[in-house]
Amino acid sequence: MSVKIRLQRHGKKQKPFYWIVAADARSKRDGRYLEKLGTYNPNTNPATIDLNIDQAVQWLHNGAQPTDTARAILSYKGALMKHHLDGGVRKGALTQEQADAKLAKWLEEKANKVTAKTEGLSKAQADAKAKALKAEKAASDKRAAAAVEAAKVEEEVAVEEAPEVAVEETEAPEAVAEVAVEETPAVEETVAEVATEEAPAAEEVVAEETPAVEEAPEAPAAEETSEETEA
Repeated sequence: MSVKIRLQRHGKKQKPFYWIVAADARSKRDGRYLEKLGTYNPNTNPATIDLNIDQAVQWLHNGAQPTDTARAILSYKGALMKHHLDGGVRKGALTQEQADAKLAKWLEEKANKVTAKTEGLSKAQADAKAKALKAEKAASDKRAAAAVEAAKVEEEVAVEEAPEVAVEETEAPEAVAEVAVEETPAVEETVAEVATEEAPAAEEVVAEETPAVEEAPEAPAAEETSEETEA
C-alpha cells in the first residue's frame, strides 16, 4: 500500500484550515486517513503549524511520500532534517548524540529566523499603522483649515454685502419723501378746489345780506317829524 503525507482541507469558505495526515494514496483528498500528524493554518502571518515531528519522521522511515506542500511544511518544522540525520545514524556516519546536537542547532537557527520575521512583520504593521494615522491626521487638519478658510470667505462676503443693504435701507426714506412730494400738490389742488367751490357761496350770502343795510336811508323821515314838531 502506497502512503502519502498530505493536507486534508477543513475550515470555512475562503478561510481554509488543513489537517496534515498520512493517508492511502488511493483515498480521496478529504476521505479516510491513517493518522493525523498535525494542523496547518495559512490564515495567519507567518502561518501556524502544529506538527508531531516524531510521528511524521516515523512515516517517512516507513516510506511515506509527502506531497509538495506537505514536504515544505515538514522541511519548515525540521522533520526532513531529522529524517536525514537518522539515516546517517543508521549508516554509522553519525552518533545519536551528534545527530541530536545538529538537529537542536538547526531548530534554534530556524526559531531565530522565525522570530526575526515575526518582529519584522510586527514592525511593518506598526509603521503602516503610524503612517495611516499620520495621513488621517493630515487629512483632518486639511479639512479643518478648509473649514476655517470657508468661514473667513463667508464673513468677508457678509461684510461686503452689509453696505449695500444699508444703502437700500437709506434710500427708502427718499422714496417716502418723493411720495410725499408727489402727494402734496394733489392735496393743495384739492384744498384750492374746495375753497374755490365754497367762495361763490360766501359771496352770494354777502350779496343777499347787503340790501338790508342799504335800506337805512329811510331815516330822514324822522328828521322831518322833528322839524314839524319844532314848527
